Amino acid sequence: QVQLVESGGGLVQPGGSLRLSCAASGSIFSIYAMGWYRQAPGKQRELVATIPSGGSTYYADSVKGRFTISGDNAKNTVYLQMNSLKPEDTAVYYCNGVFGVSPPGPPDYWGQGTQVTVSS
Repeated sequence: QVQLVESGGGLVQPGGSLRLSCAASGSIFSIYAMGWYRQAPGKQRELVATIPSGGSTYYADSVKGRFTISGDNAKNTVYLQMNSLKPEDTAVYYCNGVFGVSPPGPPDYWGQGTQVTVSS
């Protein structure tokens, strides 16, 4: 089994910063990609940023220039540095990972979500 554990959410004022972390554990032998999604109340879950193994990072237009995704493969961990936060960034943020696992199983895994609230 693979588990993703997120941390770092909270309440921040507009213009502030937060750093989310997501640590993966379990029978992982390869990381294909890790990323962050978010879901605001009444809206569909949307992709925020991804970091594929050996590839280029991707950012949603709404967060380009403000958010930075990074990873530490040795720790099976992905981070999301969020700067210049806006009220519209308020959402539950979910970590996603696509892994090679042993014994063979589904490659796609999700964290439990962490709340980010941007409000004065």
